[in-house]
Amino acid sequence: MGSSETPQLKAVLFDRDGTLVVDVPYNGDPALVQPMPGVKDVLDEVRRQGLATGVVSNQSGVGRGLLDRAQVDGVNARVEQLLGPFDVWEICPHVAEDACTCRKPAPGMVHSACSKLGLETSQVALIGDIGSDVQAAEAAGAVGVLVPTPVTRPEEVASARLVAPDLAGAVRLLLEPA
Repeated sequence: MGSSETPQLKAVLFDRDGTLVVDVPYNGDPALVQPMPGVKDVLDEVRRQGLATGVVSNQSGVGRGLLDRAQVDGVNARVEQLLGPFDVWEICPHVAEDACTCRKPAPGMVHSACSKLGLETSQVALIGDIGSDVQAAEAAGAVGVLVPTPVTRPEEVASARLVAPDLAGAVRLLLEPA
């Protein structure tokens, strides 16, 4: 990503559930947080490269009344305890019917994270496990990388520009020169 036409990558944002940690639907219990295999090493490498890290996560359980924000914050604190500090956290507590600008695939959380980091969206990538993660990145002007899991739909894989077999592969795609 070193040409004058392509801004240098300065930050990598990650989806939380299904990307950084095993997806436990509507998890409000920090004890249930389990990192995805290999994720700590990948995050350590991203940080060694001098890149900022962040998390952008839809948490509709709050909007549905299944969780409260304190539970989400407790789970996020456990994620940080296990995986190291993140430079920015963006959480959307809304349900799809709220038609907010932050819930992925809308770009609001990506824009907000970039603003907090002092970066242009073109300097940021977002890695996630479903199509709405990639769509949010692209809508914001960032790079999106899809890391499919068993819940990723085939059409999401087919429509993604960048697809990697795992998180390490996604980071390699972002860091290796074109």
